[in-house]
Amino acid sequence: MQGNAPPPPGRREEGEAGDGAITVSQLAARIDASLRTATPTSVRVVGEVSGFSDRTHWYFSLKDEGAVISCVMWGSVAKRAGFTPAHGQQIVCRGRVEYYAPGGRVSLIVEKIEPVGEGARDQALRRLIEEVRALGWLDPARKRPLPAMPRRVGVLTSIQGAAWQDVIATARKRCPGVGLLVLDVRVQGEAAATEIAAGVRYMSEHARTLGIDALLVTRGGGSAEDLWAFNDREIARAIVECPVPVVAAIGHETDTSLAELVADERAATPTQAVMRLVPDASALARQVDSVLLRARAAGAGALRDAARRAADARRSLRAGQASLIATRRGRLASLGERLSHASPRAVQARTLARVEAALADLHAGARRRAADPAPRDLLRRAERGVRTSLATAGQRHTGAADRLEALSPLAVLERGYSLTTNTEGRVVTTPKDAPAGSVLVTRLRDGSLTSVVSPDVLPLPSPQAPPPPRPGRSRRARPDTGPGLFGP
Repeated sequence: MQGNAPPPPGRREEGEAGDGAITVSQLAARIDASLRTATPTSVRVVGEVSGFSDRTHWYFSLKDEGAVISCVMWGSVAKRAGFTPAHGQQIVCRGRVEYYAPGGRVSLIVEKIEPVGEGARDQALRRLIEEVRALGWLDPARKRPLPAMPRRVGVLTSIQGAAWQDVIATARKRCPGVGLLVLDVRVQGEAAATEIAAGVRYMSEHARTLGIDALLVTRGGGSAEDLWAFNDREIARAIVECPVPVVAAIGHETDTSLAELVADERAATPTQAVMRLVPDASALARQVDSVLLRARAAGAGALRDAARRAADARRSLRAGQASLIATRRGRLASLGERLSHASPRAVQARTLARVEAALADLHAGARRRAADPAPRDLLRRAERGVRTSLATAGQRHTGAADRLEALSPLAVLERGYSLTTNTEGRVVTTPKDAPAGSVLVTRLRDGSLTSVVSPDVLPLPSPQAPPPPRPGRSRRARPDTGPGLFGP
């Protein structure tokens, strides 16, 4: 006999009592064998949750109006449930029936649960979304911007699906320089959630080594059952903890999964996701051309402005120089007029008058101090001071008169020099300043002469001996080489 099948009639098993009784273990074995042969390996049972207990593993009862069966869901399976059942909730459990001989219990080993009724799956998803929202995973401030120019994009999808082909075609069309690195995973079924979560963590751990600047998690369209794997809590955690920005494009635009909600960017389709991540090379080229054109236009405008400012500065400088020269010429002419009307003897007379007045004041002060009954030595010091002041004043007067006479243009003219100007008052310094036909005014010691420049060259008179010096106080000769001054 094989397995735990009951023995044929009339045959006794070892240990069987003489009256046909069997042991408890034998009965348990028969019950287990009967359950295994009478029930399929996987059954779906619908019922109401009762006595739920979460102790790493989930323990609860599933009941209806007529019966109750114990259920066990191991912790590794419970993590992928997508929701936590509540007391009184109607659910569908899929699993296998086992008889636990040490406890004498028949239990349903649950492998998958789902809520019962229309919208139950959405209700479970909403509860899961609220849980992750409380953790801050959906906070917009947590989400990171996508790179403007990624070097390489990691792609997490099934290479057998149409989504991968759309990703390749779109990326090549937009910018072939951006690399793609794909990790092949299941995107539907019971094992899909585990593989996707592990794939995201692998990409996260090796992002720097692989040169990944962003991650794309995607798959094509399908039923709600096909896309349910992306509503896994562990996938959401892996996406949140990924060090590079994550773009999720699951199913069609109307489909929304937990993975898309926690991702840094959600796209309606795989093609749209690639358009978000990969820049358009042709648009970049047009942008570069536009920038170059604006830079050239700005440079040309700056050059024109600089040239205009330089021309304005030159004109302003010339006008300023002309105004300054005219002002200086006017001041020089005014000083010349004042000096021409001021006789050195008159200046000396005015200076002597001021000195005599000062001396008179000093003498008056000395007389007042002499009348004062002060000591004789004080009077002597005062007299010495007066004599010293008089001597100093006389020296200053003599020096000032000498300097004034030496600087006077009339003194220069007294020595036989002359000053030649044109009719506009400009000093003639070179023959170029007096072309043929020009009218010149030559100022001498006692007056001025007016002459016209002749085009003919006249012979110069023979040099004569200079006149003897005039008698008077001798002074040291001082050369006069100013512009427009000519010797006799």
